[in-house]
Amino acid sequence: MKLDAMLLGTRLPSAAGSAAAAEAAGYDGWFTGETAHEPLLACTAAGAATSRLQVGTAIAVAFPRSPMHVAQAAWDLQDLTGGRFVLGLGSQVKAHVEKRFSATWSAPAARMREHVQALRAIWHAWATGERLAHRGEFYRHTLMTPFFTPPDHGHGAPPVWLAAVGPRMTEVAGEVADGLLCHGFTTDRYLREVTLPALTAGARRAGRDRDGLEVVLPVFAVTGHDDAEVAASEAFVRQQIAFYGSTPAYRPVLDLHGWGGLHEQLHARSLRGEWEAMAAAIDDEVLHTFALVAPPDRLGTEIRDRYAGLADRVSLYTPFVPSVDDVARLVRDLAG
Repeated sequence: MKLDAMLLGTRLPSAAGSAAAAEAAGYDGWFTGETAHEPLLACTAAGAATSRLQVGTAIAVAFPRSPMHVAQAAWDLQDLTGGRFVLGLGSQVKAHVEKRFSATWSAPAARMREHVQALRAIWHAWATGERLAHRGEFYRHTLMTPFFTPPDHGHGAPPVWLAAVGPRMTEVAGEVADGLLCHGFTTDRYLREVTLPALTAGARRAGRDRDGLEVVLPVFAVTGHDDAEVAASEAFVRQQIAFYGSTPAYRPVLDLHGWGGLHEQLHARSLRGEWEAMAAAIDDEVLHTFALVAPPDRLGTEIRDRYAGLADRVSLYTPFVPSVDDVARLVRDLAG
C-alpha cells in the first residue's frame, strides 16, 4: 500500500517546494486538486522539482476541457516528468459545470467514458502515426496533421484515474481507466459491498483485469501528537463527514449503514446554514466508521488492517501534518 500527499489545491508559487518536500519525506506520490487553483500548472512546477515520486491531478475537472486540451497537457507533463505523471479526472456536479465553468453537463457517466476514449485515441494517433478518427456522441476528433503532432517522448501515455462515488461512474472507471479515485466519504463496508463490485463489473464488461486497476483512497484520520492536535483533527473530520453527509449524492453511503435519517437531518440543517450543529450530529459511532482514530505511531498499521485488499494507495484526509519521522513510519507500516 502506497502513501500519497493529496492537496485540495496548490498555489503555483508553492507547488515546487511542496512536491520536493513530499519527495524528501518519502511519499510515493504528490497530487493536487482543482479548487481555487489550476492543477495542471501546479503539476508542471511539481514535476520539474522532483525526480522520483509520481505527480498528478486529483482531480482536474474533465467536462469543461476539450479532450484535445487535456491530451496535450498530459502528454507534455508525462514528458516533463519522465513518465511519472498521473492524470486524475472528475466530473464535478452539474451546477458547477454549468454555472461556474459555463460548460455542458449531460449523461455524466457516458460522457466521461467517451472523454477517456477520446484521450486514448489522440494519444494512440500521436504514438503510432495512424489517422485520428474518434467519432463519438459527445466528442469528435478527426484532424491531426504532422505540424500539430508532438514527438514521441518514449514514456507512453500517462495513466488515467477517474473519481467516482456512485456505481455507474465506478463501472466506467473499471471499463476505461487505470485507477479509481475514491471519495473520502466512504467506509470499508461501502468499498467492499458497492465500490469494488462495481469496479469489477465495469472491468469485466470491457474484458479487462480488475487487478490491474489502482484503487486510491483518502482516509479520514483523527490523530495528533498532543491533545490540541487530536482535538483539531477530530473537529475537522466531524465537520467534513457532516458536510458530505448532507449532500444527496452521497446519501447511499449512509443508507448502507442504516443512517438515512442522519442524511435528512444534516441536509435540512445545511439548507438553514447550521454548519456547527451539523458537526455535532456526528456521533462517535459514525466518526469511527468513517475515520481512523489512532496516534501517529499506530496510524499506518490501523490503515493497513482496515483497508488491506480494498485500497492500493492512501492519503491522509486531516489537518494534522505528519513529521518526516511520521511519514517514514507510515510508509514502512503500510508496506507491512
